[in-house]
Amino acid sequence: MKKPTEESFGPLKGLVVLDFSQLAQGPYATQILGDLGAEIIKVEPPKGDWMRHWSMANLYLNGEAASYLCLNRNKRSIAIDLKQKTGVEVAKRLAARADIVIENFRPGVMDRLGLGWETLSKINPRLVYCSSSGFGHKGPYVKRPGQDLLIQAVAGLGFMCGQAEDPPMGLPIGVADFVASQHIVYAVLAAIYSREKTGVGQRVDVNLLNSLLAIMIQELTVYLNGGGMPQRSASHIPSPYLGAPYGFYKTADGYIAISMNPLDKLARLIGVEGYEGRSESQVIEGRDEVRRDFAKGFIKRTTKEWLDLLFEEDIWCAQVNDFAEVEKDPQIAENEMIVSWDQPNVGTVRSVGIPVKFQDTPGKINRPAPSIGEHSLEILREFGGYTEEEIKAIQDQGAVWMAGSQKTGGSTE
Repeated sequence: MKKPTEESFGPLKGLVVLDFSQLAQGPYATQILGDLGAEIIKVEPPKGDWMRHWSMANLYLNGEAASYLCLNRNKRSIAIDLKQKTGVEVAKRLAARADIVIENFRPGVMDRLGLGWETLSKINPRLVYCSSSGFGHKGPYVKRPGQDLLIQAVAGLGFMCGQAEDPPMGLPIGVADFVASQHIVYAVLAAIYSREKTGVGQRVDVNLLNSLLAIMIQELTVYLNGGGMPQRSASHIPSPYLGAPYGFYKTADGYIAISMNPLDKLARLIGVEGYEGRSESQVIEGRDEVRRDFAKGFIKRTTKEWLDLLFEEDIWCAQVNDFAEVEKDPQIAENEMIVSWDQPNVGTVRSVGIPVKFQDTPGKINRPAPSIGEHSLEILREFGGYTEEEIKAIQDQGAVWMAGSQKTGGSTE
C-alpha cells in the first residue's frame, strides 16, 4: 500500500482505491473519495472511459468532455488492456496493494476478465470489493441495461412526475446514478471500518434500482400502507402525495417557492380570503383549487417583496433561482460550492465544490481530471513495484498504454 506523502490530505489520506468504473455512478463515488483524500487509481481501457466520448449538452472544452471533467478530478489514470493476459496480471498486482476495488461493469464482466471478487479476495484478503450495477447481480433484470432513465421508469419515479394529464416523465438529473454513488461511498467506508475490526475485507453490492427505491421511502411507505395510488396534481404541486399550498408560484417578476405553512396565516399575509380559521398546513382534497386561489395573491408583488414580508412572519419560502442566479447566490458562495481548477489543455474549469466540510482534515481539489494513461508509468512504479525492464516489456506488448505512447491497445466493454 502506498504511504501518505506530502501531497496527502483529507480524512481518507492513505486509503488506496482501484477504480475500474466508467460513466457516472462509479466515477462520482470515487471522486467523492478522492476529494476527501483517498488515492484513486483510475483504470481505463486504452480508448478511455466511455464518458470521455459523451457529454451532457454535447459540451467539449478544447476536446475534453465536460461530463468527464466534472466526475474525475483527484484521480490518476492508468490505461490497461484487460483483454490481454498481461494487462489482467497488472490489474491483479495493483489490486494486491489496494484497500478498495470499485467496478460498475454489467454483472459477470469482471469474473470473465479474471478480476472478480473470488479471484481478487484470494490475492488480497483485506480487500473491500464493490460492484455497482443497474438492477443487481441476480434476478430477471440482470442482463438489462442499467441506465438512469430506465431505472427511474422501473422504480416508479417517472410515474409520479408531471401534471395530472401529462405522460410520465423523468427527472432532469441522473438521480439514480448519483444516489447510487453516495451508497457506494458509505458502503465501502463501512466495510473498511468492519475490516479494521475483523482484519478481512468483503464484497459490497450496490445497484441503481435499490438506490432509487431507497430515497422514495416515504412515497412507497404511504402506498404500501393504504395511502392509495399516487394522483398527480393539475396545478403544478410537485408531489402526488402532497397538498396545497406546497409548490412554486409566479410573482410579479419571477417565482417563489412555498413549503408547508398554515393556510390561514399565509392567506392573510398574501391577501387571499376564505381561509380564516384553517390552520392546517396541507390540503389534499381540493388542493388544485386552493393553489389557484393562492396564485392570485402571489402575482401581485415581486419575489423580493414577498421574501421580505414572509421571512419576517416565519413563512417557509425561498426564491426560485435559475442557473445564473445559482452562480451568484451569496449562500452558495459562502458554502464554497462553485469552484474552479486549472485543467491542462483546457484552462480554467468551473464546477461544483466539495459538499462536506471537515474542521481538521478538509478535502480539496488536488488534481485535475487525468488524461488517458497520464499516470500509467508512475502507477506501475509506485503501486505495482515494476522494474524499468518489466515496464518496457509491458509497454512493448501494448498491455498498458502510457501517455505519449503510440500503442493504443483494445477496449473493455
